[in-house]
This record gives sequence, C-alpha cells and structure tokens, in this order.
Amino acid sequence: MSSAGLAVVPVRNEPLIPPDHLYPDWGLCENESIWIYLALSESMVPMRVLESDSIESLKLRIQTYKGFVVKNQKLVCEGRELARSNSLVRDYGVNDGNVLHLVLRLSDLQVINVKTTAGKELTFHVERGRDVGYVKKQIAKREKGFSDLDEHEVVCDGERLEDQRLIDDVCKNNNAVLHLLVRKSAKVRAKPVAKNFELSVVAPELKHKQDCDVGGDENHPRRYEADKVVEPRKLPDRDFVLEPVIVNPEFELPSVIVDMINSTYAGLYSGKIPIRSVEGTGGVYFMQDSTGQNSVSVFKPIDEEPLAVNNPRQLPVSSDGEGLKKGTRVGEGAFREVAAYILDHSKKGQSRLYGDEKGFAGVLPTALIKCLHAGFNNPDGLPTVKIGSLQMFLKNDGSCEDIGPGSFPVEQVHKISVLDIRLANADRHAGNILLTKDEEGQTVLIPIDHGYCLPESFEDCTFEWLYWPQARKSYSPETIDYIKSLDAEEDIALLKFLGWNMSQKMCTHPPHFHHAAQKGCREDSLPLQLEV
Repeated sequence: MSSAGLAVVPVRNEPLIPPDHLYPDWGLCENESIWIYLALSESMVPMRVLESDSIESLKLRIQTYKGFVVKNQKLVCEGRELARSNSLVRDYGVNDGNVLHLVLRLSDLQVINVKTTAGKELTFHVERGRDVGYVKKQIAKREKGFSDLDEHEVVCDGERLEDQRLIDDVCKNNNAVLHLLVRKSAKVRAKPVAKNFELSVVAPELKHKQDCDVGGDENHPRRYEADKVVEPRKLPDRDFVLEPVIVNPEFELPSVIVDMINSTYAGLYSGKIPIRSVEGTGGVYFMQDSTGQNSVSVFKPIDEEPLAVNNPRQLPVSSDGEGLKKGTRVGEGAFREVAAYILDHSKKGQSRLYGDEKGFAGVLPTALIKCLHAGFNNPDGLPTVKIGSLQMFLKNDGSCEDIGPGSFPVEQVHKISVLDIRLANADRHAGNILLTKDEEGQTVLIPIDHGYCLPESFEDCTFEWLYWPQARKSYSPETIDYIKSLDAEEDIALLKFLGWNMSQKMCTHPPHFHHAAQKGCREDSLPLQLEV
C-alpha cells in the first residue's frame, strides 16, 4: 500500500506573471489587480491577480508555468486554505502584498494491493475513511467468484482484519499487502466402526477445473459442488436494531423523520455497515442507503461523545460528568441535537413539530433513536444497543471555513444568529455551518452540530459569525417578526411534553435573547434589533 503525503517537486524558473502578448485585451491597470507572493520551497514568486480571478484559474496558471497539477495544489493564506475552486480569490480577503503558500499533496485515495491465495493480485483506489468491509464489497463487484462476503477473510501481516477496521489505520505500514482468504464450507460425516465412529470431511470441489483462480471466463461461473448437490448460499446476518425513541405516545413523528429512519433501516437490512467519520472528537457514523452509494443520515451515540466511556478517539473520561463545554453534561449531546431541531420553529410557529415544514434556521431533521450494530465502537467486542441522535445527511459544497464570509447572504447569516443566541450555542464555528445551493443557485447556510446548545451556563458561548460583516447589518422586518413570535416558556413546555425534563438551572435561565445577549455575547457587537 502507498500512503498519501506531500509531493516534493523542483520549482521551475518560468515567471508567473502572464506575458502581455497572451492577454492583449485585458488592459491591466493597478486598480484592477493586486500583487501577491507565492511561497514554495523557500522561494517567493510575485504574481498579479485580477479581481475576476477564481481559485481554479489561479491554480491553472500555476500549473501552466510551474508544472504542478491542479488537483495536487493546496493554497493557504494566513492559515486558511483557499479550497473552493469556483470562488474568487478576493472572496477569501486576499489583499495586495499577501503571501500565498503552495502545498503540494497527493490524492487522499489510498492505493490498496490485494493478493489472493491463488496468486492473483488486485489493485484498488479507496478513500482512507473507508473500512475493510468496503474493500471486500469492491472485490465482490470486480470478481464474480467472491460474491459471498460472509466467506471472506482479509489478513494483513498475519492479523485478521475486522470489517469495521478503517483503511487509514491499516495503511500505517506503507509496504503492507492485504491477503484475501475464502472459507469453503465442508460436510462432516460419521460412520459407525465397531463401538467407535469414523469421521470423514468432504470438502467442496470446483465444478470447472479452469476456475481455480479468481476472475475466470464469464461463460464458466465459479460454483462449488459436494456430492453433486449445490450448497445453498448463506443469507447475510441481519443482527441489528433500529427504532425511534418516543417517550410521549401522543407525539407522532413527522413523515420526513419516518422516511429518514426507514431509509437508514433499509441500508442496515441490506448489509450496509455504518461508516465512522475520520473527523471530529466523538463517534460519528454515516448511515448508508440500501445501495451503499449514498449516505442518508448521521448517527451520534451518546456513549461515544467526547469524554464518554466508549469514545473512539481515546479521549479521557470526564471525571465530574461535565462535557467539553462548560454548562453541558456528557451523554446529553443527542438530546440537545434533537432539541435544536424541535425548537427551530418555522415562520408559522410550533405547528412544524407535527408537519414537514422547514425551520427558520434550517436545522436538519433530527430524531432520538436506539440502534444496535457491530459496526459501532464496542471496546469489549460485544455489540450493545446505543441511544443517540439520527440527523438527515445533506449533500453540500463544504463548510463556511472553506471560504471567506464576505460572499454569504445577509439573511442566511442572520437566521443562524437568531438560532444561536436563542439556544445559547456554546460551539458555533465556521466548520459546523454547511454550504449548499437552492433551486435558484443562491447560497444557503445549514447549521449542524448542536450537541452543546442549551447549556446550564453561558461561559463558553461562542459565535464566530459575530466577526462577520453581516453581523453589523440590521435584521429585516421579517426576521424581527419571527423573533417576536418566539416564547421561551412555551418552548420549555414543549420539550417537557416530548420527555426532556430540563435541569433547574436551565429553567431558571430559559433560552431567550436577553439572557444570551447579557451572558454570552458582547452587546455592542450584536444587531440593534436583538432587544425586542
């Protein structure tokens, strides 16, 4: 296997300033362009960048004059990567005289070599966040003789690899080779001999001798025979549990939640295992659909939260039960995730709880579930039922930390601010605000990760959007009307109706604009319309 890393390439001496005869119609002048410096391998190369230059066009120019392929380039300015190719350079706040650092990298795909016991070698390009179970599925797709995944064993350096083992963990040894073993079923027969029994093992043989290796002729599919009786294929195990947690039977789940749970169930029923995220500080699992090609939801077990007993990141267990953020408790993140969805009322009010209307801030549908699967982190090796939050997965274009905030629509930033101040969010940063597009191609911000909202104290409340230019703009009349419609006491009663008994501290200081402004934020940095 080969591991991703830095590519070291000698720098050429061609200039990065485009020759005038290649761009006769530009008519460049000082007020239409800026000068920056490209830093690479202890050299500093001046570059002229137009206001209309995108990140992609800048990388193409570097490829033209320096020979570095675009996909291997990573541009960093003041510690932030210029990641979105279709965005303008100026959207990242790059100014005259700034230094851009060029980092060369290989693909995040891992090259995996698989060698069968018959001597056949297979090569795959697999994302480092995938697991061994995914590799086995890819082998089954390519080689018809390996269709029964339950008969496969993958071995690396003499160690049998579990299906849940991440490729990133296996690939620490760059020279390792995966060996694929196939278990063949056998019949054991007992024949009486005097007072004893004689045991004989009848192993299945290949019907077609030419198919002794993987990938034979398609006209001669690989089959096994035992005494001229074809062994039936073993059905895959379906040892899992997935169902919603409903405390109040009077509450009926919205259809959008039901559909999400059903899609997740269909994926598990089809044998698609949860894929643990390689990012974050807790256990986060992407749940697949029945085809295994798409993620439909994200599951966060409470026992795998940061500082919890089964945290997969080897973080220490909390000594006093307090979470990473002051005012939060370990094991309550799932309830807070669900509460954020419930309290994100639509413009019509709390009626959204029983319907499918989108909330004002756009919190994705979230439900409390219990789930059992061997793919989760179970240190003792015995799968147990886990309770956690299940949130709808949304295809996105990245997060707000991938691009400067200057291009975000004002109303989109304001809707996030309304949610965060109201819930006293203790963990709002650019990385947990997703970017997507609506039907008209306009940028939409989607808030995620609300496990640290509604704390018992406001010491750790952090809002990164406070430092964005949109925070200095006044709220629209529509936003003000929505704020006026909110009622903290009704929200507390609603949460109690659904089975969450809030702590006395939280009830004493309910989530409200006045409390959030006084305890968690600098009042002079907030929009004027907050005091309503």
